[in-house]
Amino acid sequence: MAFQLFHFNRARAALLHDTFMATLSFPLSLYLRVGESIQYYPQSLLWNGTIIFAVVCALVFSFSGMYRGIWRYASLNDLMAITRGVTLSILIFLPLMFLMTRLESLPRSAIFINWFVLMALLGGPRFLYRVFKDRRFENVLARDDYSYIPVLLVGAGDAAELFLRDLARDTESPYRVLGMLSDKPSRLGREIHGVAVVGLMDNLEEVVARLKKSGPAPQRLIVTKDDLDGAMMRRLLDQADALGLALARLPRLSDLKGGVSEHLEIKPVAIEDLLGRPQTVLDRPAMKALIKDQPVLVTGAGGTIGSELARQICALGPSRIALLDNSEFQLYSIDLEIATNHPDLPRSAVICDVRDRKRLDEIMAVETSALVFHAAALKHVPMVEANPCEGILTNVIGSRNVANACVKAKAEMMVQVSTDKAVNPTSIMGASKRLAESYCQSLDLSTGVKRMPTQFVTVRFGNVLGSTGSVVPLFQQQLAAGGPLTVTHPDMKRYFMTTREAVELVLQASALAGRETSLLEEGGIFVLDMGEPVRILDLARQIIRLAGMTPDTDVQIEFTGVRPGEKLFEELFHDSEPPVPTKYESILLATPRTVDHEVLLRALNKLEELARAGKTEKALATLAHLVPDYHPAVETETSLPPAQASRS
Repeated sequence: MAFQLFHFNRARAALLHDTFMATLSFPLSLYLRVGESIQYYPQSLLWNGTIIFAVVCALVFSFSGMYRGIWRYASLNDLMAITRGVTLSILIFLPLMFLMTRLESLPRSAIFINWFVLMALLGGPRFLYRVFKDRRFENVLARDDYSYIPVLLVGAGDAAELFLRDLARDTESPYRVLGMLSDKPSRLGREIHGVAVVGLMDNLEEVVARLKKSGPAPQRLIVTKDDLDGAMMRRLLDQADALGLALARLPRLSDLKGGVSEHLEIKPVAIEDLLGRPQTVLDRPAMKALIKDQPVLVTGAGGTIGSELARQICALGPSRIALLDNSEFQLYSIDLEIATNHPDLPRSAVICDVRDRKRLDEIMAVETSALVFHAAALKHVPMVEANPCEGILTNVIGSRNVANACVKAKAEMMVQVSTDKAVNPTSIMGASKRLAESYCQSLDLSTGVKRMPTQFVTVRFGNVLGSTGSVVPLFQQQLAAGGPLTVTHPDMKRYFMTTREAVELVLQASALAGRETSLLEEGGIFVLDMGEPVRILDLARQIIRLAGMTPDTDVQIEFTGVRPGEKLFEELFHDSEPPVPTKYESILLATPRTVDHEVLLRALNKLEELARAGKTEKALATLAHLVPDYHPAVETETSLPPAQASRS
């Protein structure tokens, strides 16, 4: 292992640094002992002693394990390694000098002074670098502390270092860290707080087998690296399952609200970790510039997307926020949360149904919000299929009312939250959201002619994990009840995104629209990059395995058949909407489909009359006429009986 260390550039650089310091330490120690009298000492003693000491130190340091540590995480463990190396070098150097010079001209105390000088020259730069990086001193005082459950860390970076430091403080911690896995070959064999990087992430099985032979086998994998993509997380889950290991993770560093001193709690791997992608690099200054000191209104503020929008908007420093929802309890909940977390932020909680045009106009006139985020909608596909007129009135007419109210109140921007189900819709929910998109597009297309004061931005994305009506909470409820988990079809796929990521990208797209208005002059739609679609059957299996059980053995999976309005695959772009890249890789712009605003406005007025009168068939016929891409799903499409469980 010692010879392998020379393959690493950083280890080489550290060895060169330490050898130079050793070369410097000998004459410096002699000078500290004899002062100006050093000029009268034989030059041969000075040169021979310096060269011999440097060679001895270089050889000892190479084999003493001093270069397994990472300067970024220098601690008392590294100090112990330096102490061993320096002491051994002195002990070897002393008899060599005795054989050569009998130590006749060399003061004995200079040897002891050299020990202290070299310790300072080697340890000082390491700990100064650590203090410079951390901006705090106490981290270098961390010690290793082992406990009972042997674990293997996946990742050898900041989060791993925080976890190891947390173990040093917590004398009752149940974990003993056997080693770390890294994705960087350059870190193989190196250490953080005395814990070595024992392998690469791709070599998990080999590492576990090697650890079993040399001592206790790991019982758990703890993921500390917070930017692993979903494919790697799924592979780790598969490997951990095959090796009989539990898989857990640390919270993301960005989730530690109390700072780096907060105790790191290990948690089971969440389903969003398996579906996730590397975190998107966001332009937070642009988001803050959009929201800072602006009055903001959020419709559907009590819902999954609306409430997360409210949270993130409040963190960006608006001048005030208006929360609008037709659910008293949901509105109360988010209002209480905002009051607790942002007590100094002026706010108002308004009960209002977006279908009530008069009430909405009154609210907008009072609030005079510069930015309006429209998240209110009926989103559950089978539920809207069963209540089509309600879906039309909320999703289409409600969006029209919000858009018109924004124009009347001279809001600067309205952001329409849309869905991938609006592309080639097979459901009433999808068709109604597509019609809402069209109306906002038509207003945006007419702004150049009529000089409307409001800029309209539409943001489209897929399913949100954990949202109301989402499949994940349903699976978790079914699992808690002992199963079975119900899947509509083995080939059903969906795009998924976490609520937090979806809202962050909505704000990012809104900020982008504010800067690049030329992109939106033709009514384009921002589409969020959802990664690869996920098979719902795979999702069900992963949830079962995360609970420590085996699919098809401990918990069954049953197929119930495709529900009304559903299709097997969702799309993010229509064929006539070729995507246009933006400055952010995670956000694309769908080329708009031209819609005449006046024609559409008259058609929506007629659609509203039919829906309010309960004339469902005529309302649906009008909807189909206004959304030519709408083709209701055929109920016979790929439906499986429950008996055909997960054997497919």
